[in-house]
Order: sequence, then C-alpha cells, then structure tokens
Amino acid sequence: MLHHAYYWKERAPSGGPGPVQLYVKAWGRPGDTAVIALLDGFPVGAAWFRLFESEAAGYGFIDEQTPELAVAVVPSARGLGVGSSLLAALLERARADGYTALSLAVDRHNEGAIGLYRQFGFVQVQEDTDSLTLRLELT
Repeated sequence: MLHHAYYWKERAPSGGPGPVQLYVKAWGRPGDTAVIALLDGFPVGAAWFRLFESEAAGYGFIDEQTPELAVAVVPSARGLGVGSSLLAALLERARADGYTALSLAVDRHNEGAIGLYRQFGFVQVQEDTDSLTLRLELT
C-alpha cells in the first residue's frame, strides 16, 4: 500500500525497496499506528503514522514528538472518499493517543492529496524542489 502513496502517479522503479522502506521497517514499534479501508473484503487504502528519530528522519519529519503520516489509496478507489475516511479515522486515533500534531510530506504536484490535507486543516511548513511538508495541529 505504501507504494501507492509514494509512487502516486507512476510505477515504482525496479531494483529494490527504495526509500519507502523507511516507513515500514520494523513495523510495530511503540507509536506505530495504522487503519485500513476494505471494499468488498479487499484492502483499497491505508493510512498510518509513526515517530522518527532525527538521525533516521522521514521526508515529512518535523521533530521527534510529531508522528509523520502517510495515506495511500489504490488507483481504482480514488475519488470515492476512501482517503477522507482513512484520514479522519487516523486523526481521531492520534488525538486519542495524546499527540498534539502530525506531519507529512507530499509531492508538490499531487494536487488531489494536497487538497485533501488542506481540507483537514494541514498547513505548509516547508517546501523543497519535489515536495511540501505539511503540519496539522491536533489541539
């Protein structure tokens, strides 16, 4: 599912796990949280967050107390509200777990995802050549 988030408009390159491995390596650490969307019993989307240390930071890293999130929806289920439902469920869980903010990185050309995140209140806090870093205050 992570590949659908990272390679949102093109096929993943061959030749190994690539940079997305950072987001799933040793999954199940304290704080790792995920929700999955099913359609007719099949997974069509997922959203998750995890904490990173500064020396092993993700692309949307802000600080060690702010989990970084990702949302992925398979192409055939996009535009059906799956991403919104996943994000709402994950934000509810983050608040229940006592987090005060979440961050994420998004490809600067992924207008659909950027629009979704802004609808939920995420604001841009950083920009680079390929991506934007967004943050949401949960308090």
